[in-house]
Amino acid sequence: MSTPDADVLLTRAHSWLAEDPDEQTRVELLSLLQRVEAGDAEATADLADRFRGTLEFGTAGLRGALGAGPNRMNRVVVIRAAAGLAAYLQDTGAAPGSPVVIGFDARHNSDVFARDTAEVMAGAGFAPHLLPRPLPTPLLAYSIRELGCVAGVMVTASHNPPQDNGYKVYLGDGTQIVPPADTEIARRIAAVGTLASVPRGEDIKVLGDEIVDRYLDTVASLAGDGPRDLRIVYTPMHGVGGSSVVQVLETAGFPAPQVVVRQEQPDPEFPTVAFPNPEEPGAMDLALELAAAARADIVIANDPDADRCAAAVPTPQGWRMLRGDEVGALLASHLLAGGKRGTYATSIVSSSLLGKLAASYDQPYEETLTGFKWIGRLPGLAFGYEEALGYCVDPANVADKDGVSAALLLCELAAKAKAEGRTLLDLLDAIAVEHGLHATDQVAVRVTDLAEIGAAMARLRTSPPEALGGLPVLSVDDLSTGSVETTGLPPTDGLRYRLEGGARVIVRPSGTEPKIKCYLEAVVPVAGGDVAGARSTAADCLAALGRDIAAAAGI
Repeated sequence: MSTPDADVLLTRAHSWLAEDPDEQTRVELLSLLQRVEAGDAEATADLADRFRGTLEFGTAGLRGALGAGPNRMNRVVVIRAAAGLAAYLQDTGAAPGSPVVIGFDARHNSDVFARDTAEVMAGAGFAPHLLPRPLPTPLLAYSIRELGCVAGVMVTASHNPPQDNGYKVYLGDGTQIVPPADTEIARRIAAVGTLASVPRGEDIKVLGDEIVDRYLDTVASLAGDGPRDLRIVYTPMHGVGGSSVVQVLETAGFPAPQVVVRQEQPDPEFPTVAFPNPEEPGAMDLALELAAAARADIVIANDPDADRCAAAVPTPQGWRMLRGDEVGALLASHLLAGGKRGTYATSIVSSSLLGKLAASYDQPYEETLTGFKWIGRLPGLAFGYEEALGYCVDPANVADKDGVSAALLLCELAAKAKAEGRTLLDLLDAIAVEHGLHATDQVAVRVTDLAEIGAAMARLRTSPPEALGGLPVLSVDDLSTGSVETTGLPPTDGLRYRLEGGARVIVRPSGTEPKIKCYLEAVVPVAGGDVAGARSTAADCLAALGRDIAAAAGI
C-alpha cells in the first residue's frame, strides 16, 4: 500500500477508529486494516467501498449495510445524523425542551442507534421520548401527533436484508420528510464536527405501555359492528408486528389468529426467509402451509416493521396472494361504501382503478410520487395506498402506511363477505364488472452495479419505444424533466408511458434498493360479465408489456 490514494484511505480509516465509540465496529475495522496492510486485495476493495463516501441522507433517511466506515450504518453515522437533525430543528424554530419521539425495530443495533439518538437530542436541549421496546413503525408515526412532538425518528430497515439497518425521519405533522428538508438536514449532518463535539445528555423519558395501548385501542376502534366469523392465519415475518396485530384483532372481537410459530418472535437474522418481504418468492410459504392445514379463510402478513400488509386467499387451485393494487381497491371500496369522505390517493406506479372508485362516490382523487412521504401529507386525505403493500386507512391518527390497521380492516371486509356467502375474490370481480378489469404487474431487476440503472434509463430516453405489448404509445412523461405545472408532480427520475386502451407503463429506479422497476397496468373491459376471460386477456397483455419494456431498457 504505497500509492497516495491508498495512503489517504488508510489515514481516513485510522481517523475513524480514533473516534468510533463502538467496540464491535472498531474490532471489525482493525481486522480489515490488518488484512489490507498484508496486501489482501479483497480487503482493500472492501475498505475502499466503506470509505468512498458517506451514506447518503435523503427522503428515505438513511439505509444501508451495518459495519464500520462512513458508507455503512453504525453509531458514528447515526450520532452525526441525529446531531444534524437536531441542528435542523433548532434552525427551523423548534423551541428548547420540545419533545422528540424515537422508536426502533428488532434489527441488529436498532436499540443502540435509538439510544444514541435520544442522548444527542437531550444534549441539544430537546426532550427525547424513547418507545419502550421494539415496536411497529406506524406506532412511532402515531406517537408524534399524540405526544405533540416536533419530530420523530424510527430506526428500521423495513423489509431490507438482515445485514441492513436504517434511520427514518418524521417531522411534527407526523409525515416523513420531503425536499427540501432532506437536503437541509444532510447539509447540517455534513457540518457536524468531531464526535466529541456533539453534546450528549441523559435526560431521556422511556415511555411506558400507555402509548402502545392508546395506539392499539385507536386501531381497534376502526372496525365497526359486523360479522367476526373468520379463520385467520397471521405471520409477523420475524418482525415486531406480532403482539400488536393479535391484540388489535382480539380487541375488535375477532377470534385469535393462528400465528406461524417459527416466525412469531422478532429475530434480526430472519432465519426462515431468504428475504424478509412478503412480496418475495418463498417468504409466505410457511404461512400458506399453515393456512392450508387450518382451512383458513385468509392469510395476513406484515413486513418486519409492520408498516406493510400482505394478504392471501384460498381458491380451488390453491392459495393466491393478493396484489397490493387489489388490496388497495378492496380497502378503498370498503371505506367508500362506509361513507368515508375526503381525498383518495395513490402513487403514480399504482393502479389507476382507485381514481374510478373515488369518482363513483364523488370523492376527490390524487396521484403522487412513490412513497408515503408524499401521500401522507395530502390535505383532506381519507385513504391512501401504494402497490408495494402500503395502506393508510386512518390518516387522522397515522399519516403513514400502517400494516396493523390495514390488517384489521381487511379482516373486517373478509368476515362481512363470508357472512354474505362471498369471498374477497368475488368482491374484486364485482369491481371489475363495474369499472373494467385493472390488472397490474411488475418487472424488477436487481443490479450489482448501480451504473446499470442509469444506462437503462438513458436507453429508454434516447430510443423511446413507439409501442409496447402491441399497443401504441400515446404519450410519454419524462418525470425527471417535468414540473408541477406539466405533470402535477415534483421532478423525479422516471418515465411514464400512456398506451392505447388505458394501459400504462412506468419505469423508475427503486428509492431503497439497487433495482430498476417497471410497473405495468392493463385495462380490459368485462364483456357480458366474463371476468375470467378479461383476466386471461389482461395476463397476456401484461406479459407482452413486460417483455417489450425489458427489451427496450436492455435489462
